[in-house]
Amino acid sequence: MTRRDPGPATPLVRPARLRPGSRVAVVAPSGPVPADRLEHGLAVLRDWGLEPVVGPHARSVHPDLDYLAGTDAGRAADLQAAWCDPSVAAVLCARGGFGAHRMVDLIDWAAIRAAGPKPFVGYSDITVLHEAFALRAGFATLHGPMVATETFLKDAATREHLRATLFEPESVRTLGLATAGPLAPGRAGGVLYGGCVSLLAADAGTPGGRSHARGGLLVIEDTGEEPYRLDGILTRLLRSGALAGVAGVACGSWEECGPYEKIRAVLADRLGPLGIPVVEELGFGHGATALTIPLGLPAVLDAPADGGRCTLTVEVPALL
Repeated sequence: MTRRDPGPATPLVRPARLRPGSRVAVVAPSGPVPADRLEHGLAVLRDWGLEPVVGPHARSVHPDLDYLAGTDAGRAADLQAAWCDPSVAAVLCARGGFGAHRMVDLIDWAAIRAAGPKPFVGYSDITVLHEAFALRAGFATLHGPMVATETFLKDAATREHLRATLFEPESVRTLGLATAGPLAPGRAGGVLYGGCVSLLAADAGTPGGRSHARGGLLVIEDTGEEPYRLDGILTRLLRSGALAGVAGVACGSWEECGPYEKIRAVLADRLGPLGIPVVEELGFGHGATALTIPLGLPAVLDAPADGGRCTLTVEVPALL
């Protein structure tokens, strides 16, 4: 395995934007995909003028482990084949779940690098792959909604933000819902990285894991983690050194993680002593609306203490 870890202070290589008629691959690197949701999501992509193609194993279920979309080798092969196919302009994940950790080391990352950057979209378990594209290939990616998930299918704002990011990225450089507020006020610049915080903690200490956060702006969210578990997750990241030097933190949604006041107390306790700006409820992740966050690009996190709007502003469009 080749590991490229320049640190989060180094902006990553941006892919090209999509255009009407672009061919995009839909893959399932983690959990099995409900057929009706997949078909609905594909119809949305066609409405955008895209030509979606589905990975050979995206409709599969592992013969023994029914929480996986087929075998590890099959899921890895789908992702690699789509990426290395010159006719495919982007790779979109169908859903998260569990399983990306199991297949990430089966991908030929040298071949991925040789094929060049493409828009790659997903969140939740897909966080493992965002980190791999950053550290092993040097490519910027998109932490955004997946095409066979409820949020993408039911929330118009979620769909439109992803569509604009893919086709008109200069129009969506300033991010943040009205819910965003300063957990710790301040202003900081850095290169965006992160995702589902439990997956970041699981990746810490692995051969492909991130060794520090100097120069980085961290974005985190999660689902189904009780406050005490979130405490443990953040403590692991702190103790491992994975957060050393982080410039600021933007928090998204915490669906099914318990009462938000308790989650907020954990975030304040674990992140407050870092002395950096922290924004809460920015509007990405597993919530009702999921903004698309470009990872690997320079940005500014603004958390005014005077009650002004909290925002995350990407300094360049997500795609070329």
